[in-house]
Amino acid sequence: MTTDTRAHRHTSIDFLRGLVMVIMALDHVRDFFTEVRFDPADLSQTDSALFLTRWITHFCAPVFVLLAGVSAGMMATRKSKPELSRFLLSRGLWLIFIEITGVAFAWQFTVPWAFPLQVIWVIGISMIALAGIIWLPTWAILTFGAIVVLGHNLLDYGLFPMTDFTRPVPFWRIIHASGFTLDLGIPTLMLYPIIPWVGLMPLGYLLAKLYLHMETEARQKWLIRGGLAIIALFVALRAIGLYGDPQPWSEQKDGLFTLWSFLNTLKYPPSLLFLMMTLGPGLLLLGLAERWRGRLYDVFVTFGRVPFFYYILHLYLIHLIALVAAEMQGIGWQALLTPFWQLPQGYGFPLWVAWLVWVGVVVALYPLCRWFAGLKARRKDWWLSYL
Repeated sequence: MTTDTRAHRHTSIDFLRGLVMVIMALDHVRDFFTEVRFDPADLSQTDSALFLTRWITHFCAPVFVLLAGVSAGMMATRKSKPELSRFLLSRGLWLIFIEITGVAFAWQFTVPWAFPLQVIWVIGISMIALAGIIWLPTWAILTFGAIVVLGHNLLDYGLFPMTDFTRPVPFWRIIHASGFTLDLGIPTLMLYPIIPWVGLMPLGYLLAKLYLHMETEARQKWLIRGGLAIIALFVALRAIGLYGDPQPWSEQKDGLFTLWSFLNTLKYPPSLLFLMMTLGPGLLLLGLAERWRGRLYDVFVTFGRVPFFYYILHLYLIHLIALVAAEMQGIGWQALLTPFWQLPQGYGFPLWVAWLVWVGVVVALYPLCRWFAGLKARRKDWWLSYL
């Protein structure tokens, strides 16, 4: 028999969460620092380095939402169901509030004409939904999550009245389509619609049972085999091309770019194959990380223990550095008082500069994150759980 302490279980989860948070910062640095003014996933314009810099960051949102569900499932051992439900509801409302205030300002440094609703928003709305879903029996939670995650791409084939795009459908851009909308009463740029994220978090909630009821070796086997199975199923479904992503792959100018086309799945909203492409390796890493240790491992664990604190700080730091960069380029810092998708022509740097800035941002944030992780470990003030 193997021993399996709570601390050990949490370490691998924190490691993976921290890893994807660090990778996420690369995408946001690229947004603010490169001279590129097109989608890095556009194979007609991109190059391999730029494509992979964008593609590697696709893992962040799916893994983070899944692990948010796992964390909620772990809390079920320390909180009663009413307490957990209230916590998820209040936390979800808090995250939505922060998304349209502190996060929206961090992206633009001005009052936005349209509020971008991104990953923090969708984590918040998924937590609000999970606050009710946890009252269902396990089989019902599993059924709901599976139907939403596995079946949501049926909505892309015009099989349902709400997918008739010849006329506007109220709230459809909030439910399953990205873009500008006034459905919430304010101008909103919907980047992360609710589906399928609202189904993914409950599956993470159930995944926590592996940590609560399995020994280390058994859980490790389940996670590794599950990750490999999802990767294999992704390859098979993507190759067939009949279902799972409305954006089919195609032959390109050479074999390497054909591979990039194969991996270039739809993120907004995330297709089933996008989720499989990212969550398969995510589960594989989660299983392998059960026995990893070392100084670098501990660095990622530290970031993973303070994800919200890190997220807010890294947005402000990246944008502030971009103001300095614009001033140094002679464009003027005022030109960067804008969202990254409206950066002025003539501003920007080669990709390698963005990579260097990314490393600098992560290194600069580590001492602050380590301090705050220590503070959370020493103190149990209620407000700390919201940071």
